[in-house]
Amino acid sequence: MMPVSDIPDWLSATQLPRPFASDLHDWLFDQGSLTRRLTAQSAGHFDVQPLAEGWQTLRHDECSALGGTPGSVGWVREVYLRGHRRPWIFARSVALRSALENSGMDLEHLGSRSLGELLFSDHAFARGELETCHYPAAWLPAQVRQEGLWARRSCFRRGELGVLVAEIFLPELWRDASVNA
Repeated sequence: MMPVSDIPDWLSATQLPRPFASDLHDWLFDQGSLTRRLTAQSAGHFDVQPLAEGWQTLRHDECSALGGTPGSVGWVREVYLRGHRRPWIFARSVALRSALENSGMDLEHLGSRSLGELLFSDHAFARGELETCHYPAAWLPAQVRQEGLWARRSCFRRGELGVLVAEIFLPELWRDASVNA
């Protein structure tokens, strides 16, 4: 577990230092469905590769964002969002156990379906503010681990349920999208 002092500062669009590359800003703060954007970027060659899913202790920044107490247990799903079978995004989605169990939602059995599509198709969910940071390399899978990768996150809420979705933009996406990250 990373010390609380090493947790990144998640920043809103207005808190970012200037100048900031407009094409990168466009990806990080796009309010639409990232799944839909990636599907278009890949000309339909998009898929979700599940990596890990289950109940675990959430990180301090996740508990804070969801309004839980430090050390809360939650549902965690980690996947790659892939274009042309190459990892473009590492996504980590979490929800507090207490809120999820009382919500009537079955997020545990998504498999290779996109959580983003589920959240965007259920109009009862309201998306919170997008935040961004350089994601800690230690939090990434070994296959894609490197320093300085841009990430964004937002919390989707429906009643008491909050689903915090963090999306980390991998170098392969920037190469394929011709974006200067």
